[in-house]
This record gives sequence, structure tokens and C-alpha cells, in this order.
Amino acid sequence: MRANVITRLAAAKLNLALHVTGRRADGYHLLESLVAFADFGDEVTVEPAETDEFVVRGPYASWVPIDDSNLVIAARDFLRDLLPGGDTPPVRISLDKRLPVASGVGGGSSDAAAAIKALIVLWGARVDEWKLAAAAVSLGADLPMCLVERPLIARGIGDEIEPLPTLPCVHAVLVNPGAQISTPEVFGALEKHDNDPLPDWPGANGALELARALTGLRNDLQRPAIEQCPAISDVLEALRANGAELSRMSGSGATCFGIFDGPGPAFAAADVIGKREPGWFVEPCLIRGT
Repeated sequence: MRANVITRLAAAKLNLALHVTGRRADGYHLLESLVAFADFGDEVTVEPAETDEFVVRGPYASWVPIDDSNLVIAARDFLRDLLPGGDTPPVRISLDKRLPVASGVGGGSSDAAAAIKALIVLWGARVDEWKLAAAAVSLGADLPMCLVERPLIARGIGDEIEPLPTLPCVHAVLVNPGAQISTPEVFGALEKHDNDPLPDWPGANGALELARALTGLRNDLQRPAIEQCPAISDVLEALRANGAELSRMSGSGATCFGIFDGPGPAFAAADVIGKREPGWFVEPCLIRGT
């Protein structure tokens, strides 16, 4: 890698469970979500430049806006404003877009978080991690958890972060049927907005215990997302039929994950599903633990 070229993984954010517990007067929904991050995602690279640049490549590049509406550009400007009197010269930011867009795995927020982390290194800035996460909610409710990027429980609108003391590292497969889901429409189709909160996390050792611990939890957005995109049901069934100990949709969809008891079953399932459905996004990965 060339000097002064910084690359960061923008990891896929997985809602292992997502309970919708209420709604504020301003319309924002209150959540309690058990969140972990995969070892796969987009990649963000930053380097010095004569003028600010933003370029996108990768299999999903055509789905990504490259104007000021992109969260990566907003994140660059946010960090500049946050650094008092800091030396923040022009930068070239490159995004390798490997995750489907609007797919329930926090792609845009994770891209923005990775850009912030890379720019902090490039610019030699000193920023308190937790103060940064608190301030970044102005960019979106997912930004704080994507900046923390470790197993956690998110509450409120997603901005109240509690690191999880224990979570095993497990093998998984991510699958998306090639659909973009409207998050507002999914929330709008919820029949109930005051569901039970998450119970106390019992902890787990390994994939089988994790799957059992998650079985009693939910993603309250899964049913309304399936109403919008019935193919999600096909994805969940494909994961179960190919050995997943648990399959569930992440976020507002349409990406789903399956938890597998080891790398062999995970890679075998990904191979079968990918060959049967070549138009789907299928990616074996690790869900990173504590």
C-alpha cells in the first residue's frame, strides 16, 4: 500500500434481533436491537488529492449516488466541521461497493463510518470514540453503532449504544434476492408499534448456543418486509433447507443471514444457493464476536 493511502472495511451490520418497542411524537420508532458486524462489506480508501474527489467502483457502484446526497461525502464534511482548526486538506475517497444498496445491512452508514475512521488516520486527528459516535447521530441513527463496530445492543432510535460483553464468532451466509426495500414502507406496515423489549442477553458459546438464544427473539420488521418482498421468504427457506441453525432477516431487509455450525456447512450452503439462484447476492462470512 502506498504511503498516506488508508483503507478501511465498511462491515455489513447485522441485526441479529430487532424489536420495535414504541414510537416518538416526531414519528421516529423506538428500537431495541442486538447488533453484530460481519467480516465482509464495502471498502473505503482515502488519500491526499489536489481537490476533493469521490469515486465509486464495484458490483453495486451503479446503484450509488455520487453527489452530496451520499453519506460518505456528508461524513467527510461532518468530520471537517468537528475538528476545530484542524488540518483537513483535500482528499480522494474511493468506495468499493460490494454490498447491495438499501438491503438492511447498514451499507451507507457503514461506508460513512469507515470514511470517518480512515480520514481520522489520514489527517492525524485525535477524536474521542464515544463523543464522535454521539455527534455522528446527526448523519443518521445507524452511524453511532457503525462507528463502534462491535457486538452491541442499540436502543432509542438506534443511537443509544451498550457494548455486548460476550458474543461468539460464528460462520454465516448473507443472502439478498436482488431487491431494494423501502424502510419507511416497512415501518408503515407494522401492525403493532409497542412490542416487548429485548430480554437480558444470556450469552452463548458457539453457533448452536447462539442460534438457540436468538430463537426466542425477533425481527419485528420481517413480516411487513415479506409483504413488500415475498422473495424474502424464499431466501429464509433456502438458508434453512441448506443447514442454517437459524435464518432471519436483517434490519428492514431484504438481506437475510443464516448461522451455521462451522465453515464447511456455511460454504457448502453458499455454493448451493449461489448456483441455484445466480441473480441473488450470496456471501459466506464470519459474524465477528467479542
